[in-house]
Amino acid sequence: MQLVDSHCHLDASEFDRDRDAMVARARAAGVAAMVVPAITSASWPGLRQACASDATLHPAYGLHPMFLADHRPAHLDELRAWLERERPCAVGECGLDFFVDGLDAATQRQYFDGQLQLAREFDLPVIVHARRAVEEVIQTLRRVGGLRGVVHSFSGSPEQARQLWDLGFLVGLGGPITYPRANRLRTLVATMPLEFLLLETDAPDQPDAGIRGQRNEPARLPAIAAAIAGLRGQPVEEVAAQTTANALRLFDLPASPPL
Repeated sequence: MQLVDSHCHLDASEFDRDRDAMVARARAAGVAAMVVPAITSASWPGLRQACASDATLHPAYGLHPMFLADHRPAHLDELRAWLERERPCAVGECGLDFFVDGLDAATQRQYFDGQLQLAREFDLPVIVHARRAVEEVIQTLRRVGGLRGVVHSFSGSPEQARQLWDLGFLVGLGGPITYPRANRLRTLVATMPLEFLLLETDAPDQPDAGIRGQRNEPARLPAIAAAIAGLRGQPVEEVAAQTTANALRLFDLPASPPL
């Protein structure tokens, strides 16, 4: 059984002391590939270096809306150069966050729109952050058009999920679905078409219920797959096979040999 972690921040400082060991644990757990999205332009060189250390790590470059204070308009021009030179697996992490106080909405929209235009220009999938902003994200994706990608850590309604699928987008789900109180997410994952689902950890954040309050890492992905399989009443191997195929197709990743 092989899995793909479609969203993990392995370049984060939380992994500086044991990054190689953490990747080895993920491989031992059956995680055959990990997509590593960026957050700021200053992080791109370190992310590239971290991903160069192991063939299972695949970088994406973008400007995260929560780090608005670190972004400058010129960074969009720099991003175009990085995309052209590096040919990453995706553009991101980008999007809208209307949950955190002090993040100017108009400025967020400018960076989000700019990155969507680049994703379309370079024919790359986009990794979208949407917190208390799913409806506007859907409207923006529809307006720009010609896009594909994933809304990670999806927290919207079933109807919003269906609108995303109609636009060619998948939803990423991880640790939150393992908590009994996440009724809406658990109902969604139990009933949704599996071809629109990606698994993720969002490591080092969003730990599953089994490691509540601890640092998260990709080796926990089998626990998420098992929880989803339990909610759906189907073998975990089926969940793993379909979600892995989804990720390989979306991000155009090479099929990994058996671990």
